[in-house]
Amino acid sequence: MGSGQVTSWQGKNITVAGLGVSGISAARALAGLGASVTVVDGGDTEGHRSRAAELGELGIPVRLADADTLPEGTDLVVTSPGWKPDSPLFAAAAAAGVEVVGDVEIAWQLRGPDAAPWLAITGTNGKTTTTQMLASILKAGGLKTAAVGNIGTPIIDVVLGEEKYDVLAVELSSYQLHWAPSLRAHSAAVLNLAPDHLDWHGSMEAYAADKGRIYEGNTVACVYNVADPATEALVVEADVEEGCRAIGFTLGAPGPSMLGVVDGILVDRAFVENRQKNAQELAEVKDVNPPAPHNIANALAAAALARAFGVAPRAVRDGLRDFRPDAHRVAYVDEVAGVTYIDDSKATNTHAAEASLAAFEPVVWIAGGLAKGATFDELVQNSRGQLRGVVLIGADRALIAEALARHAPEVPVVDLDRTDTGAMLAAVREAARLAEPGDTVLLAPACASMDMFANYNKRGDAFADAVRELAAGGA
Repeated sequence: MGSGQVTSWQGKNITVAGLGVSGISAARALAGLGASVTVVDGGDTEGHRSRAAELGELGIPVRLADADTLPEGTDLVVTSPGWKPDSPLFAAAAAAGVEVVGDVEIAWQLRGPDAAPWLAITGTNGKTTTTQMLASILKAGGLKTAAVGNIGTPIIDVVLGEEKYDVLAVELSSYQLHWAPSLRAHSAAVLNLAPDHLDWHGSMEAYAADKGRIYEGNTVACVYNVADPATEALVVEADVEEGCRAIGFTLGAPGPSMLGVVDGILVDRAFVENRQKNAQELAEVKDVNPPAPHNIANALAAAALARAFGVAPRAVRDGLRDFRPDAHRVAYVDEVAGVTYIDDSKATNTHAAEASLAAFEPVVWIAGGLAKGATFDELVQNSRGQLRGVVLIGADRALIAEALARHAPEVPVVDLDRTDTGAMLAAVREAARLAEPGDTVLLAPACASMDMFANYNKRGDAFADAVRELAAGGA
């Protein structure tokens, strides 16, 4: 089934793994198409029971506190993205000869004959911002589009919805790509590759291979990061349609078949006539919000995909100008006593934190949380020149402290051994004490948030609240 369309779902016995947003979306859709659907989930909280009751009213049975047993007669397992490949349920499926796919695979198979093409984006960092930038550019070009996939509305709901689109901007995680064997995008980009989710994938090689699946079967362009050779290697390895081109993006001057930056101008030497000699001006660096280096790279990747779809240069400029980044992504909070406070709570891994630190100097860095198996030596080595001081919070802060002691012993470090609700205010106060006028206090934790906060949004909100209290004289 992985390589072709399912002509009819009528009467098929499908097990949906996971009672989250994507699982509920898949269960509803497949039941609506005549499949016999059972949902399994290891949880049994009040929230689980409430969602199970809603599906029960639609005639969809849910097995709670039972994530390991494959329901008898299952023809196909549809998994939510976060379920690990070595889950007992999938081992049982493999033993029974039953295929496992994800919601993105189902969405791809449910597309109609006149379905909108997909412009797909993945990478360790910057996926959401780049996808939203792309959607903004496409809209500025007069196209009906939506940013979907790993963000916003479940992609199955978009594919089956009544609204018709010219093209979709699709963010895809490595998890989703792992379970989407037949996906074939119009064009796709891998923004960057750095160690992340290795506990899920098992190795960096497996993680990269899943990211690389996004290029399979591309028809027009495979967009890669010139500064990250691993992304170009994935293009080389991909099996694409004849005529599909490799398109690079770079913060430097672009060569032929690249987009890049010249004298503060974003330029295109890929989708122009006589690209050996000519370049097309697309936008100015100041049109990118915020104009930090990693975000300019995001803008170039989005522009490359839009240009691959035939969008005019002016739409790139207008779309970038119209774009507003989400909260907690290099977001300006306030200036207090000459010190700027920036919330990048979304920087949940070392690669994202390093990109964030590179955008400011000097920095008092607030970091820490759940490390997810990460190490911090390379991050500290590459960023120590930016650091005025560091305030550490969270469960795995000692790992960062040790890296700082090894590679930046001259940088003052405050180690906050507390996880109560006042911990972020204490961190902001300590950062303010270390900072001098002209400095930036940057929340870029390089870690996940769940040791102290429900999610990175709540962590960022706590930071912003603490800065506002500081500004009000509450320090």
